[in-house]
Order: sequence, then structure tokens, then C-alpha cells
Amino acid sequence: MDLAELRVFLMVAAERSFSRAAAKLHRTQPAVSQAIRRLEDEVGERLFDRSSKDGTLTEAGRVLRDYAERLQRLSEEAQLSVRELRDLQRGRVLIGSNEGGVHILLPLIQKFREKHTRILVDVRRVPARQVGIEVAQGSLDFGIVTFDPGDKRLQSLTIGADELVLLVHPAHPFAGRETVPMAEFAQEVVIAHSDPSPARDQVLRQAELRHAPINIQIALPSLEGIKRAVEERMGVALLPRRCAINEIARGQLVAVRVPEVRLPRQVRLVYRKGELSHAASAFLQAARS
Repeated sequence: MDLAELRVFLMVAAERSFSRAAAKLHRTQPAVSQAIRRLEDEVGERLFDRSSKDGTLTEAGRVLRDYAERLQRLSEEAQLSVRELRDLQRGRVLIGSNEGGVHILLPLIQKFREKHTRILVDVRRVPARQVGIEVAQGSLDFGIVTFDPGDKRLQSLTIGADELVLLVHPAHPFAGRETVPMAEFAQEVVIAHSDPSPARDQVLRQAELRHAPINIQIALPSLEGIKRAVEERMGVALLPRRCAINEIARGQLVAVRVPEVRLPRQVRLVYRKGELSHAASAFLQAARS
């Protein structure tokens, strides 16, 4: 059914007059009558009692009126929702990141939320290797990576820098040193993340090349758990510096460089080429600023 014709029908039903409805709609009475006839042909029933002079609805007309009013409300709600998206009064930004990437996202989210308090920022935990794929496929608006996904459908914006550091307890013998060679690091009990990542693969390759296999004795599912274990003197951990900025600043942990696996990296916000949603465009603008 044509929504415009349903609006004509509702106006005639409300005014109980074809002529008054035509005046309200700024249309001619014959045009209003034709719209009603087309509706009647479509539903196969008379909608108005032609024998009455006050535009009385038939039983079919009363049924259609209920549905037409619902459709009109839905149409108005749809238009309002679209306007709210345009005016950034509603919407969602969906971001994919591994656990480590969340730390560099937080200041950006805070900056964005200062202006756009009604936009939901939804960060999903996604393995680093999968982030670029899901952004390119449209499952995510943005992704956080520390490497080039190598997908021509994507663009990227550098939002920060990071490096891998060895986190140790302040009382650990390494705590007073600026650097520790990989051969010494490999002799320590290492606490690692249980999820694989490109960075972890690089570290393991470097260890293999130097014939200094890393002594991973504990694998935990979260960065917070790993840091807590280092604080409890259960071992040492090689993590991105940004993941432990607060603990380092408070003196709970000490960061020491391992030159062979420092792996300085640019943290990138990746997104699809082409048109973004209003909310995603605003988030990208906040990131660029």
C-alpha cells in the first residue's frame, strides 16, 4: 500500500468529509476521491459508506484505519530516528580490538564522549589477526591494530606509538637496569597471555633465531591477571608498555627494555574506505583531532 494514499484515507476518516480533507491536504477533491478508490481496489472492499453524507467508515474502513495509524506512527518514528542519527542524538560506534588495544582507546573514547554523550561506543574483543578482516567486511566500524592488515579496502590512522617492555617486580634484580639481553630474559619464569598474537609470534621467532627459548611457565587469559602475577613475584612478563602505564607510574611494576624484542610499533585505527555512518564519521574526526 502507498503510504501517501493511506495518509489521504486517514485525513478523510478524521474530517469525515472528502472536501474538508482535500482542503487540509491542499489537493483537489477529485484527487482525494481517486486515492480512496485506488485503496478500495487494492483491498477489495469499500472503505466509506457512500450512502451517508458524513464520511462514515465501513467495517473494512475501520480495520484499515487502525493499521494505517500504526503505519503512520512507524513512518514518523523512522524519520525521527534517521534525523537523530544525522544529528548524533543516537547511534553506535563498533570497534574491534584485542585486550591490549583497549588501553590506547580509552583516552580517545573519553574525548569523543565529551561531545557525543548519546552515542554508544561498543568495543568488542577480537583477535588481532581478525580485526582487519571484520572491518573490511563491515562487521566493525573500526579496528585497533599494530601492523598493516594489507587489505586495500581499508584506510588507517596512526593514533599512538608503543613498544614491548619486560615488566618486573620493583624488587627483581632486573628492576635497576635499563636493558636486559634476551639471553638473560630467557632464563626467567615468563608469564604470557594465553591468546596468540602477531607480536607473540615475532618474539618467539627472535628467541628461536638466537637459540634462547623463552621459558613460558604460566599462561593467563587477561592482561590484568598477568600484571597481578608479576606483582606477586610469580615471574616476569613481556607486554606493550601502554598496558601497564599506571602500574609503572605508581611504582608497582618496573619496565625494562629487551633490545632484541623491543618491537616499537605504531598503533593504528583502521576503517573502511567509502562512506561511514554519522556516528563513525564523528568518531574518526575525534581521532584525527
